[in-house]
Amino acid sequence: MADLATTACLRPHQVLFGEGDSAEHVYNITSGSLSLSKSMADGRRQITGFLGPGDFVGLNTREAYTVSAETLTETHVCRFPRLAFRKLMATMPALEHKLLALAESELATAQEQILLLGRKTAMERIASFLLLQSERCRARGMAANPIPLPMTRAEVADYLGLTIETVSRCFTKLRKLEVIGLLAADRVEIKQPERLRHLAEAA
Repeated sequence: MADLATTACLRPHQVLFGEGDSAEHVYNITSGSLSLSKSMADGRRQITGFLGPGDFVGLNTREAYTVSAETLTETHVCRFPRLAFRKLMATMPALEHKLLALAESELATAQEQILLLGRKTAMERIASFLLLQSERCRARGMAANPIPLPMTRAEVADYLGLTIETVSRCFTKLRKLEVIGLLAADRVEIKQPERLRHLAEAA
């Protein structure tokens, strides 16, 4: 894989690729984080996911990318030519197995987001989002608490289908209830995990 890869360092809020761009490369995030989004006909944006170290992006069976990818922080990636990467997968069952596991995880996350947007209240969405970020950290072998949150409140709002004001109110309420602690703008401590899980199911 090292023979195929080139590396790149991107600044915060730099577009890695845009929706509709030719899908010429596959990327692996080695540090940093980025958001995935789709544009709506009226110009609005729906964030569909957040990715971090270890995640692959651009694994596309179509000729064009179906989402846009934008960095949240300074981000380092390894870039692979798409066709060469697909040939490599055919010769490396372990790599194919890893990517299948990632695809299954992404599908589960997408299903959870559908539930968040369709059925849950604002507080349930925020609580579920924090638990999801904690679980993603644990799955990557990182500390699950405190949670790094490199995205802005506006980006959280776009992901959860809420307004910035609603997101801020929910974070403030959780802090006042001492369910979470806001260590910094981009770090949240879960003080009462069980209560947060309860709020995720019934706010």
